[in-house]
Amino acid sequence: MKTKVFWIFGVLQSLSLGVIIFLIFNSLSSIKGECVIGLDTQIMLSITFPLFLLLVEYTLLTKDRNTNKTN
Repeated sequence: MKTKVFWIFGVLQSLSLGVIIFLIFNSLSSIKGECVIGLDTQIMLSITFPLFLLLVEYTLLTKDRNTNKTN
């Protein structure tokens, strides 16, 4: 049950973080009037950083579950 809740909220968190990162760089580009970083880099950062964060959180969750089983 705990992992199902994690996947629901973890994916929602990662999606919202990716959208926020994308919008921040779009806003910075529109404020400056020129491209701050390229669109390919912007998309890559918006996808890879939230996925990496989700992977780290999942690793911590499974490590915590494994230590609770042994105790």
